[in-house]
Amino acid sequence: MAKLTIGIIDLVCKGPTTTLWARAMHANLASIMPQVVATWCEQAGHDVTLICYTGQEDLRKELPPKVDLVFISAFTQAALMGYALSNYFRSQGAVTVLGGPHARCYPDDAVRYFDYVLGFTHQATIQEVLDECQPQRPEGKHLSAGRQPAQLPGVQERWKFIAPTLKKAPVLQMVPMIGSVGCPYTCPFCIDATVDYQPLSVDVIKDDLRFLLTKFKRPVVGWHDPNFGVRFGETMDAIASAAPLGSFRFMAESSLSILTEDHLKVLNQHGFEALLPGVESWYELGNKSRTSRMAGAEKVERIAEHVNLMFKYVPYVQTNFVLGLDSDSGDEPFELTKRFVDLAPAAFPGYSLLSAFGEAAPLNLDYQQNNRVLPFPFHFLNNHLSMNVKPQNYGWVDFYDKVIDLTAYTFSPKAIYRRHAASPTWAAKWMNTMRAVSSEGFGRLRFFRQVRRNLVHNRPFRDYFEGQSQELPAFYRQIIEKDLGEWLPWLPAGAMEHNPNAYLQKTRAAALVQ
Repeated sequence: MAKLTIGIIDLVCKGPTTTLWARAMHANLASIMPQVVATWCEQAGHDVTLICYTGQEDLRKELPPKVDLVFISAFTQAALMGYALSNYFRSQGAVTVLGGPHARCYPDDAVRYFDYVLGFTHQATIQEVLDECQPQRPEGKHLSAGRQPAQLPGVQERWKFIAPTLKKAPVLQMVPMIGSVGCPYTCPFCIDATVDYQPLSVDVIKDDLRFLLTKFKRPVVGWHDPNFGVRFGETMDAIASAAPLGSFRFMAESSLSILTEDHLKVLNQHGFEALLPGVESWYELGNKSRTSRMAGAEKVERIAEHVNLMFKYVPYVQTNFVLGLDSDSGDEPFELTKRFVDLAPAAFPGYSLLSAFGEAAPLNLDYQQNNRVLPFPFHFLNNHLSMNVKPQNYGWVDFYDKVIDLTAYTFSPKAIYRRHAASPTWAAKWMNTMRAVSSEGFGRLRFFRQVRRNLVHNRPFRDYFEGQSQELPAFYRQIIEKDLGEWLPWLPAGAMEHNPNAYLQKTRAAALVQ
């Protein structure tokens, strides 16, 4: 097999940008699988260049000339940027491959623009692409293993590809690690709902932590597990055996059901400084927070008490909510969330609008079957720029009124001050304030208000939301054109549109064949 010149692009943003937040933080959003693929390709004897695209790089110059094969990893919000890049590199004679969440969620759309589209990816999957490495036209080839790999190269093996990305982060340099894949919970809207939980090797974790102590005085590690600490004792023992307690600073996403006070004490001893538990709903998913027999106001009180307890042991907590679930109706869910903001003032609330990401979860079949999924361009599918599922119990204007009211309450001067005063460290105070006054707080509020105005005053815009028109409003088209910038001319014709019911149609077709 001839040696290939390979480029790998990790799209952590969806277009060129020079914002302060991008310069400070985007490099810390690097994904693990692009580094894994780079490692596997190099082990197979090929020349590999990996670029974590933070929005500032010139990809024409960053990758070697006459690259043979280009892997692109993208979340759905960066899919259009990925499609444009694939078109460009194909024009230069390269074979292109898409991986990452978008490839898993929308494979039937992605094969229109890539030669290979990868779902679950093992080393053998990559080897198959390397061995064949041929253009696939007019439609690409979809490859997927039966499940997630049982083992992945650790930090030490990936270090060659991690280090250049960390150099792009001027303030905080966070090393990505992972101790497990899949999740034991079955939140119906989640991409990991049907993925079996698999712990990865604790020996690799130990070796990687020891290795990091040769690179940093006190390494900062961001755990990429969908739900960190499921096998709590085993994971903590591995960390403790690698170095004295407090040698690291850790951040992780976990469930309140795992974050008991006994576990919080252990996490504090091991240097955990930020935790991101999912609350999701006041009416369902109580198994994630040990409140399965509670709902409404009683659940709010219990969760707020639990979150406030966390601040005895961890300085930063983000609580995640999903707005617009079918269990929500009326004012109550929004008023309950406002009540939580009051009761747990130090927590930073992360709000997501209910979204259906293609084949990500079986629940999406129900949404499609009931004609509730809207064809919003992928560019806006990031849980806040659009809600592509028509709400079951709200009209659009009413829903946005409630989202705007909640967002304004959460990021009011009073709430920002109370969050600042209640946050236990200066780093937490700074992070909460910056997030509130930037695109995540004030910026989203401005955007939601503009959407609401368009719904009221622009009939074609409202028709698009109601599913009565397939014509993309100019409001959204102009945002795409601005965000893609110099890459807009390379966006393939028709890429702004996709079939929102492809998953349902494919499932029905497969059932007929059987």
